[in-house]
Amino acid sequence: MCRWLAYSGSPIAPEKLIYEPEHSLIDQSLHARYGVETVNGDGFGVGYYGERELPPAVFKDTKPAWGDQNLRELARHVRSPLFMAHVRASSGTAVQQTNCHPFRYGRWLWMHNGVISCFSRLKRDLVMAVEPELYPSIEGSTDSEVMFFLALTFGLSEHPPAAVGRMVGLVEETGRAHGVERPIQMTVATSDGERLWTFRYSTEHRSPSLFHSTDPRHVRRLHPEVFTPMELSEDTQVVVSEPLRDLPGLWIEVPESTYTTSERGRFEMQAFRPAPPD
Repeated sequence: MCRWLAYSGSPIAPEKLIYEPEHSLIDQSLHARYGVETVNGDGFGVGYYGERELPPAVFKDTKPAWGDQNLRELARHVRSPLFMAHVRASSGTAVQQTNCHPFRYGRWLWMHNGVISCFSRLKRDLVMAVEPELYPSIEGSTDSEVMFFLALTFGLSEHPPAAVGRMVGLVEETGRAHGVERPIQMTVATSDGERLWTFRYSTEHRSPSLFHSTDPRHVRRLHPEVFTPMELSEDTQVVVSEPLRDLPGLWIEVPESTYTTSERGRFEMQAFRPAPPD
């Protein structure tokens, strides 16, 4: 399993979340508390949107995040209103740059924590369901990237929750056809640069951990010694695999089978259900 975070709000330097908190993503790459593995050292990635109408930038490497000086430099000097960061623990696929998250297609970013069980058994059927025009853009060998391109196939750009629901429905249907009892575990973050969606779901309803930050105004009142108005604007939203600071009132667990939507200060949680792929 992996660890990740996603930020939406006023432009900040990613180091504010990747490096500075006491249980930052860098700390989680060595000392994860909620994941299956304590160490997440099989590569990392950061994807971020700028203020111009360009595709998001992506920086990835196969080295452990904790020792990469280029990541530290980038995280310090870039400012972005929406970014994702991910540290990887491989579930069996190769440690290579094309298998590091987040994945990008056009304006879309996608990252995943979890697994498609018995992926090698299901892979052919799942890949064959990807739209032929999209198939050449698959670069790596992970279940996570196949999930992304299935969601794109099912209309991610038109209605992300419905597309992800159809993707999960196909994985579960394919799993049952191959005798896989619990085909999918996932927390997913995806964005088009304007909105951020996150999903928590598993077939057995024992999903990887996921938390979202509370209202920034409430957080400032609770913890003025930690957060200043410059650090948290009113439209800030952070979704994480693990809390970045052990502060009461700061983090709320995303319930099982739930998706969240963040857009310009609006944050919503709704029930998530798989849907038939056809």
